[in-house]
Amino acid sequence: MAGKTPFDAKLDRMVARHAELNAAMADPARTGDFAKLAKEYSELSPMVEGINALRRAQAEQAELEELAKGSDSEMRKLAESELDAVRKRLMTLDEKVKTLLLPKDEADEKNAILEVRAGTGGDEAALFAAELFRMYQRYAALKGWRFEIIEMSETGLGGLKEAIAEIAGRSVFARLKFESGVHRVQRVPATEGSGRIHTSAATVAVLPEAEEVDIKIEDKDLRIDVFRSSGPGGQSVNTTDSAVRITHIPTGVVVSQQDEKSQHKNKAKAMKILRARLYERERQARDAKRAASRKSQVGTGDRSERIRTYNFPQGRVSDHRINLTLYKIDKVLEGEALDEFIDALQAEDRAAKLAEAE
Repeated sequence: MAGKTPFDAKLDRMVARHAELNAAMADPARTGDFAKLAKEYSELSPMVEGINALRRAQAEQAELEELAKGSDSEMRKLAESELDAVRKRLMTLDEKVKTLLLPKDEADEKNAILEVRAGTGGDEAALFAAELFRMYQRYAALKGWRFEIIEMSETGLGGLKEAIAEIAGRSVFARLKFESGVHRVQRVPATEGSGRIHTSAATVAVLPEAEEVDIKIEDKDLRIDVFRSSGPGGQSVNTTDSAVRITHIPTGVVVSQQDEKSQHKNKAKAMKILRARLYERERQARDAKRAASRKSQVGTGDRSERIRTYNFPQGRVSDHRINLTLYKIDKVLEGEALDEFIDALQAEDRAAKLAEAE
């Protein structure tokens, strides 16, 4: 067909491949690779359904445009009145097909390692870090995900210096990956007598959990140190050397774990965190379009580098990447309204990728 775009040609190849797979599965001689063929056919089916709907709408539009040029005035009016609706439907179908064509993030279906740390602001930052950690815990509960605390370093005043958790469930990383960055809080601390608003920060990192097949770690690249666990103020909480510190020599990544009484369990938890951190580094090195390195995602906790601000006096939460403000801070911190930010961030990311694919 004359004037066919490369995009149309690509869609035609997908439809042809789908038909070819259908014929191959019906061939009794192809029993050996049936599972492989069925998997590819199943993956292509939603795309081909979308393409067929798009083609039907395109044919309908062409037919109506011809009628709108005709000599019959009544038919012209009817065609023109229907054209608007068909064009709108075409735009929706075109975007749907392009969205289905976008490359998938291989990590989207993975579980996640969540890391929350207090940043600038002393005790107030530690209290806010604890609130953020609880927010994600509640959000996970609402989604029916499993939330397992791996490490927690408390300040003794209800705050957290650092907390790490594993979150397991359906599409965990896809939902939480845009939470990485600096979260800022503005409020009057309970200890502030003059009513002055303080600004503090906490950092959040969300990493896809990596399996051993995702990232190969050589024993020779690890330095493992064991030491005695210590509690707040440095007092010993364990009389055996059960705490573990693992250093990945090639990258300098260090992970310590002392929550468990068993050295074996601490080592297993530390390896899980190490794998996630190394896997994320590798993903970012492969994909230069992603948001730079984990270091810049997590940031330094400085007040100036922020992705979201939680303003208690005004009851608002603002996401600075998409200019979205919600006046429901309580519902956000309960995890109930977090989806409104996550849905908007996913839509923005999808729109940006579609613009790049044009």
